[in-house]
Amino acid sequence: MRVAGEPPAKYALGHSDQELERLGKQGRLVGPITRRFFEAAGLAPGMRVLDVGSGAGDVAFLAAELVGERGEVVGADRSGDAVAKARQRAAARSLQHVSFREGDPAAMAFDRPFDAVVGRYVLLYQPDPAAMLRKLASYLRPGGVVVFHEPDWYGVRSIPVSPLYHCCSDWIVETLLRSGAASHSGLGMHHAFVGAGLPAPAMRLDALIGGGANAADLLHLNADIVASLLPEMERLGIATAADVKIETLADRMIAEAISLDALLVGRYEVGAWSRA
Repeated sequence: MRVAGEPPAKYALGHSDQELERLGKQGRLVGPITRRFFEAAGLAPGMRVLDVGSGAGDVAFLAAELVGERGEVVGADRSGDAVAKARQRAAARSLQHVSFREGDPAAMAFDRPFDAVVGRYVLLYQPDPAAMLRKLASYLRPGGVVVFHEPDWYGVRSIPVSPLYHCCSDWIVETLLRSGAASHSGLGMHHAFVGAGLPAPAMRLDALIGGGANAADLLHLNADIVASLLPEMERLGIATAADVKIETLADRMIAEAISLDALLVGRYEVGAWSRA
């Protein structure tokens, strides 16, 4: 159980080059979902946006598309390696209205308020998501919007049951939980927003879903997460490299889904937003 006042949960996925590459691949898959959440929340041209836990910059770049050159996006992340990568990518794209800062977003000071605070896959690592949201909301101008996209592994399903897919998902969830993260942060956002003193959020739910070979993107996504988590899995005694056989994991899951003609549903992708 996580206690308020504790530091954020360990980011078990790390910040290796492999993980930053994985985040890019993941961003291409879930980016359209995040965009729909942001558009529904009201992100629009000219807004000034704070992107929390910006990593290599994928969400910041998405927000930058929505606010346009008349807007501004500031990304913040604790990892210096991630911030360096994000700055490099922003420079390569000539994005003058996007900048990145290293540090704890909830402990930073800013020269002027934001129109929106956004984040993806951030609250699951917070010991007290409501406290985090309360602090972030203080950076907003009156009427500004808080919008987050969080995962919820409660949504994982297969029909008929695809055993290896569920085994892979169980490895991920157990590693997250034992590293101090939450596996149901998506559906937990209602209470987190209300606990932060914000109005009850509007919420939407999406998911990656596919049958047989059409589930390949979802299965590659899960296999890539396992690859990044494998050192922590082994350290915690959850699974060994011999158990996982990472080089063939995705191919074996795809073959199983095809042989069973299984319909696979990924983790829930949950969006929540509210105005301060």
